[in-house]
Amino acid sequence: MIQLGLVDGSLIDELMELTAQSIGRLEIHEHFNVVKEIGRGKYGKVLLVTHRFRGTPMALKVMPKASTKLQGFLREYCISLHLSCHPCIVGLFGIAFQSHEHYCFAQELVIGRDLFAVIQPKVGIPESSVKRCVLQIASALEFIHSHGLVHRDVKPENILLLDNRCCQVKLADFGLAQKRGTMIRFITGTLPYMSPELCTVALTEGQKEVSAPPISVEPSLDTWAFGVVIFCILTGYFPWECCLDSDEFYQEFVDWCRTERTPHNEEEEEVPPLWKRFTPEAMEMFGKLLAPDVEKRCAVGEVRAYVEKDWLREGSGIHPSEERVGASGEKPGSAEGEAAPDAQ
Repeated sequence: MIQLGLVDGSLIDELMELTAQSIGRLEIHEHFNVVKEIGRGKYGKVLLVTHRFRGTPMALKVMPKASTKLQGFLREYCISLHLSCHPCIVGLFGIAFQSHEHYCFAQELVIGRDLFAVIQPKVGIPESSVKRCVLQIASALEFIHSHGLVHRDVKPENILLLDNRCCQVKLADFGLAQKRGTMIRFITGTLPYMSPELCTVALTEGQKEVSAPPISVEPSLDTWAFGVVIFCILTGYFPWECCLDSDEFYQEFVDWCRTERTPHNEEEEEVPPLWKRFTPEAMEMFGKLLAPDVEKRCAVGEVRAYVEKDWLREGSGIHPSEERVGASGEKPGSAEGEAAPDAQ
């Protein structure tokens, strides 16, 4: 794996230019033995391969040229390479090439499942495992943000487990990652992990353009997604479908966030129904991670102040009438956006 100096996101443009000049052309089967397909998505697929000459096992990300812009491939590869020295981020081998029909790069092979696969619907995973996972992903995100970059796709499917107890996890998939300050004109569709400000530039079905101004890519986008992920893995369902006024579950949470609380009214009844299983300390943490006002949203590292506290009430449980309709069991996909030229 290649370790680069700790510099800001401005280096990515130089890395992309250098990689574009040096990227080789070869066919996959000439240099790799394909064992099996281990992942597939809108981007293309991931193959388990071994190097024909060295025998090294790798995960080869393969993206069709027909649906992949060269600049998008170069950005994902260079950002991934730039960050791969962190122990909680999937590593790279520094191998990138193009075949007749594909762009490809080789990643560290992580044997195990993703976090989504181990979440028990409407139950979640044990709190101790959640906290181990949270600390590692917080460290990875802080590292990403310190380099002037934003992941933009933090979700359980992109958190890979090396064991079933979350003793070692790795953040993956930098396909949507951007430099901080990049302007987003619009995105297509919404996901529960998307922040309120991001949802303002989402094209809904039938829309051709959005009326809201472009938004800047900032670490606060990752903070929001991180907070939703913590909720999901503690409960086994989403807190809402999208951060729009039309979503009553989101609106309930916003109303709670904007209610002035004193020691006399911090009762369980004040908390929205889907959040009653959480302790006051956990709700305080969620209130910071998921602050609707982006200016009040905390940095991801602030979760460390809460890991020694209990997050779930003893014997907590949600009555069936309070369960999030259709929120668990269906695997969400990524929404893709178009980025305007970098903000100056």
